[in-house]
Amino acid sequence: MVGAMSQAAGECPQASPWSPREAEILAVTLQLLQEHGYDQLTVDAVAGEAHASKATVYRRWPSKAELVLAAFTEGVRLVGDPPNTGTLRGDLLHLGEAICQEGGQHAGTIRAVMVEVSRHPKLNEVLQNQFLKQRKAVLQHVLRQAVDRGEISAEVVTDELWDLLPGYLIFRSIIPDRPPNRRTVQALVDGFLIPGLTRTSG
Repeated sequence: MVGAMSQAAGECPQASPWSPREAEILAVTLQLLQEHGYDQLTVDAVAGEAHASKATVYRRWPSKAELVLAAFTEGVRLVGDPPNTGTLRGDLLHLGEAICQEGGQHAGTIRAVMVEVSRHPKLNEVLQNQFLKQRKAVLQHVLRQAVDRGEISAEVVTDELWDLLPGYLIFRSIIPDRPPNRRTVQALVDGFLIPGLTRTSG
């Protein structure tokens, strides 16, 4: 586990897989998504706003769903650097609050992406290998820092920790009328994560 965490930590932050022109098109896509939502977004609008041809967009992203997923993944990558406050609690609170903010900004996009992912196995693969892998790597980096500082033991770190903090907060973000907030994050960190990570085996 320690070796895997060290490798994951080395992956943060990740370099962009896109050319500057592709990144520009994705930034336009994300902006239009936030303004109009998934259903109202059109490739025509993206091409026009980005001053690109539809052929250029479709050549790189054959469907609207693939374009949206790429834009969303790139958008969260840009704010995905792991925190380093000096304490595990501080890092977890910072990370949780960032996820809440991210979820609030992109809730509609996440819901739309999840619907499309259920229809297209290829999109699910992209979601797993880009978005989820990156989110998990950030949490693993935070935990690796805590191990190195001597706050926790490497033995208490498990893959299920992803489900308890980032996974739960993202889930809450896409449920209407139940967005997570700072109190949600504090309850998770102080009531579950810190006690679980600092427990001593009897």
